[in-house]
Amino acid sequence: MNTLEEAQSQSTTTSDRAMYLVLVLVVIAGYIPTLFMIQEPLTSPTVLTMLALGALFIFIGVFVFDWITRQDRLSLYLMYFLVQLAIATTVVYLTPASGALWLMALPLVGQAVIVLSRSWLIFYAVLVVAVFIIPGGFLYGWDDALASILGYAAGVVFVVVFTQVYVNELNARTEIQHLAARLEDMNRQLGAYAVQVEELATTKERNRRAREIHDSLGHFLTVVNIQLEAAQAVFESDPTTAQDALAKAQALTREGLAEVRRSVAALRASPMEGRPLEEAIETLLEKSRATGMLAEMRVSGQLRELAPQVEHTLFRAAQEGLTNIHKHARASHVTLLLDYSAEESVSLILEDNGVGLDPEGLGEGFGLIGLRERVKILSGEITITSEHAQGTRLEVRIPT
Repeated sequence: MNTLEEAQSQSTTTSDRAMYLVLVLVVIAGYIPTLFMIQEPLTSPTVLTMLALGALFIFIGVFVFDWITRQDRLSLYLMYFLVQLAIATTVVYLTPASGALWLMALPLVGQAVIVLSRSWLIFYAVLVVAVFIIPGGFLYGWDDALASILGYAAGVVFVVVFTQVYVNELNARTEIQHLAARLEDMNRQLGAYAVQVEELATTKERNRRAREIHDSLGHFLTVVNIQLEAAQAVFESDPTTAQDALAKAQALTREGLAEVRRSVAALRASPMEGRPLEEAIETLLEKSRATGMLAEMRVSGQLRELAPQVEHTLFRAAQEGLTNIHKHARASHVTLLLDYSAEESVSLILEDNGVGLDPEGLGEGFGLIGLRERVKILSGEITITSEHAQGTRLEVRIPT
């Protein structure tokens, strides 16, 4: 399940729970005053029938309605609302002391707002008012029935408006969650594209350097070859000229070698020089040990292959962290942990026992700023914590 589906599922679950809870609470609120008003004992057939119908109403309103919403068919919705309205009407007119049982119809109107179209909703709302007013007119007189119509209608209208506001708010919140999830996905894709752009730029630079090597080295070799041919031609007849040509060839050779070294240095794909990440970092720690510092490395979790850009960033993190320790920490001991324990990420943790950093200056150096940018491109996180005279802790976590 992706991020968008998770957001939608979470919103739907929250809405369903709220709707079912309201239905149960309204039914209980309608039954409590009615049971106090009834003159019959709770074990009488009438009361037991009322309680059984109320329980059936709740069961259908929660479990059957949940199943129907997954089917999402108009015929099932209409059947559900008619059956539930029939149960509510039967409970109301089962005893003259109906109390507040008419409230049972209100959660049905709320559910209709959520699942029915506007035309069907209007029809059902009118039907709810009618089934409580018309039978009451025949049973108790039309004066009382017509006097009650405003109360019923007001209750139905209130539920329609309140539920519609709730649905609109829920839809808006769901849309915001969708947009946030899409933004997160787009940021992740943007980070991946940035890495690809960086790799393309690196490839372009390598190709440019390769052309330079071809052109410059070809030039040097051509000129050296000419000098050697000249020396060979006059080697016996004019030793002085031959010696001069050989000297020029030797100077050009040295110059060409220097140019090749510069180009090869610029062409190196990674400062790790093709070594595994652990071995490359161990080389950094060896240099620290050469200064007299106690430096140790630990690996946690199962080693696994990482993307080149992830290895490169972790190596740079270790390099920058050790550089800062040598410059500022005055530490005697440093520990580096490569943590592969989490399946979805890899972490590098570097700790020292130095003097600590100024809290107001954390992360303001150019090296750390560059490191933060590298980590951000890969959607990772970098955390630096430090206390005076208690050392500094650098943690870099990158998703894999």
